[in-house]
Parts: sequence; structure tokens; C-alpha cells
Amino acid sequence: MSRNNYHILAIVTLTLLITYLHFGNIWQYSQRVVFEELYYLPLLLGVLRFRLKGVVVTWLIVSAAYVPFFSGAWTTTFPELLDRILHLVFTGAFTSVACFLAERERKNRKQTEKERYLAGIGQVATVIVHDLKNPLISISGFARRLREGKGDVTLAAQTIENSAQDMQRIVNSVLDFARPLQLDRKDVDILATIRRASESCRTKADSRNVTLAMQLPVTPATIVIDSFHIERALVNLIDNAVDASQPGAVVTIAVAFDRDDIAIIIKDQGAGMNRETLANLFMPFYTTKSDGTGLGMPISKKVIEAHAGTLIISSKQGVGTEAAIRLPYHKEDV
Repeated sequence: MSRNNYHILAIVTLTLLITYLHFGNIWQYSQRVVFEELYYLPLLLGVLRFRLKGVVVTWLIVSAAYVPFFSGAWTTTFPELLDRILHLVFTGAFTSVACFLAERERKNRKQTEKERYLAGIGQVATVIVHDLKNPLISISGFARRLREGKGDVTLAAQTIENSAQDMQRIVNSVLDFARPLQLDRKDVDILATIRRASESCRTKADSRNVTLAMQLPVTPATIVIDSFHIERALVNLIDNAVDASQPGAVVTIAVAFDRDDIAIIIKDQGAGMNRETLANLFMPFYTTKSDGTGLGMPISKKVIEAHAGTLIISSKQGVGTEAAIRLPYHKEDV
């Protein structure tokens, strides 16, 4: 049953219940009048759930349930008749005003979402243009030098290739963030995935004189994941830890198991992050790196949460940063 059907059922049931209490013989007349005000409840529910047409139908249902009170012992004098008429007028006025306010709120929210969407598109375009500008300049400059027969051909070709790879990396990052993840979950040795991710970052770590210290169990650990996406998320996190480290520092990659999940801890000895950086860490396109897209952390979080896991970053200035990943260990948890 859809949500609309549940709300319709709730409105009808509530209206019938109030009418039954209104008619019930176990209450004194003076007490029955209290239930008259309860008709505002299904009206309010209709306003909150439905648009104008649905609200009108709700008011008609509630009014139809109230019509019998115009006759019999309920209405024997003019003040009682006036009370019934005013009740219908006031419920109609209440419904109209509430519907107007709800519609205005819906329009404002829709406009806000549209503006946020357009602002996001503008932000994406700005980041892409900014990040693609430098490799495009390099490609253009070295292509011109090749055409003019100047400079080292091998160096020019290598620079053009590297710039093209940088552009491809930027485009892939934006696409990975924008499109839904298509996960291919399989039984995988998570320790092997962690080792591959570490090896992917080892060249960069060696060039910065940073040591990658692995603290992994000896026994393989099988877990249901998309190994490709998890490896990319780990590479992003380890790469960030290496970037934050000073020469001679150690980045520790540790694994621990409990009954329900696996914990992967990546810890560096860098300068740590201030409050502002930590608060905006998962905001798309937010970066403190001169050559970063600001999508590495959001993509990593997206991948881990798609596996029903969690990613928590804790950092203390002057001490370092720790990224804690928790992934469900059992197949039925995914």
C-alpha cells in the first residue's frame, strides 16, 4: 500500500472514530461537544499530505460526517444551528489558510532546491574549468613547441601524456561522484584489497620519504564487497594521509575484527586539521590542496556507505588524523 493510501485510510478512520464518539450514548451532551473540535485532526493530516484537490476532498469527507449533527436532538435551537454552521465555516477557513501556507512552503522548498541544484552545477563547472586549465595550458604550450620544432620531443610528448592523464582523472572523479554506484559485490579477501591499495600509494610515499606501516592479520578475511570501489576509496584515504605527512613520518594501516564488522584504521602523523576543514571534509569540491578536486573524500564516503559501512574522520592539530572505516563482516548485513 502506498503512503497516500495509508494517509487516506488514516483520515477516513479518524473521521469515523470522531463521529462515533460524537454520537456515543455513553457521554453526556456537554461532553460530546468536545469531540466536535477533533475534526480538525483529519483536516490537518490532509493539509500536510495532499495538495489542493486532496485537501478539498478531505474537507468534504469531514463535512459529510458532520452533517447528521444538524438534525435531531443535536440541533433544536437557533444558537445550536448557528454553532453547526460556524463549525463548517471555520473548518473550511482553517483548511484554506493551512493549505495556502503549506503550498507556499512547498513552492519555497522547491525553489530552494532548484537554486541549490543550479549553484551546484555552477560550482562543478567552476571546479572543472579551474582544474582543467593547467593541463590544457601545458598541452597547448608543448604542442606549439613541437609544431615549431623547438625543445625536447620526448619531454614534450611525456608532458602532453601526463596532462591528458590528469584531465582524465579529473573527469573520472566528477563522473564517479555524480552517477549512482553500480556495485558488483563478491566474496573477497579484504586484506588483499587493502594491500593492493597500499601498493598503489607506495611510490608516492617513497618519493616523500613516508613509511607505510601495515598491521594486518596473517589469516585471510573474506567479506562481501565490491573490491574495485573499496580499493579506490582506500587509495583516496591513504593518499590523503601521505600528503599530510612530513618526510620521515609513518602512515599506519591497521585492521581489527569483531563479531559484526571489520574496522580499517588509517592514521597519519601530520599536522592535523582545524575545525573548519574537518567540518567541510565531505563537502563536494572543498579542498585545501592546490591540485585536488575536492571529490576524493565525498567519493570514499559514498562508496563505504553504499556498502552499509561508516567512515569517521577524527583529527587533532599537531597530532595527526585518523580515518576509521567499518564494514559489515557478514554477508547478510550488506
